[in-house]
Amino acid sequence: MSIELRQAIGREEFDYQALMNALSHLANPREKVTALLRKGVIVRVKKGLYVFGDAYRRRAISRELLANWIYGPSLVSLDYALSYHGLIPERVPVLTSSTTKGPKRFETPLGRFVYRQIPTSAFHLGLDRREVGDVAFLIATPERALADKVRDQRKNPLRSLAALATFLFDDLRIDSEAFAQLDASFFETYGGQVGSNKVTLCAALIRQLRGAR
Repeated sequence: MSIELRQAIGREEFDYQALMNALSHLANPREKVTALLRKGVIVRVKKGLYVFGDAYRRRAISRELLANWIYGPSLVSLDYALSYHGLIPERVPVLTSSTTKGPKRFETPLGRFVYRQIPTSAFHLGLDRREVGDVAFLIATPERALADKVRDQRKNPLRSLAALATFLFDDLRIDSEAFAQLDASFFETYGGQVGSNKVTLCAALIRQLRGAR
């Protein structure tokens, strides 16, 4: 059955409807799902969302795609996207995203998925669609990921250029030259859209760094 199921479902990540379609020839497909889960042929990420087990995968699971599907509308952003784009040196195990819904956290067999809320009107700004093989997912541009991270600093007001520079270059360990190459106008537009002076301040710091060189 695992071979037949793999032929019927071509991708590693799939939903309940795709699973039911693949098992529609059976008299009791729900009972079969229980058996497949027990044997580890498939793994439930959350209700209605599945991946194939380790021994049955043809490629690595796209956790970025799962992040889009687990809770949406959403896009990968904040720390994970900063690491993805190489702006921060650390590998980030937690999949962080921005969403128009309320903040949420999911503990799954494939790790933790964390979501931060943003205004609906800002969702499309700095949004990039990445294609990796047969997978396509939504992820923030470097500017958007950083803007979301700065905005998310609830306990750090970041009211001055000096405070912002300390946060970016000492705390996050972002390379100042890489930061200076970012699009200053995006931070102004996005900061205005989400009502964050901290985000807008990033534009001023970029221009200050460029002027000092």
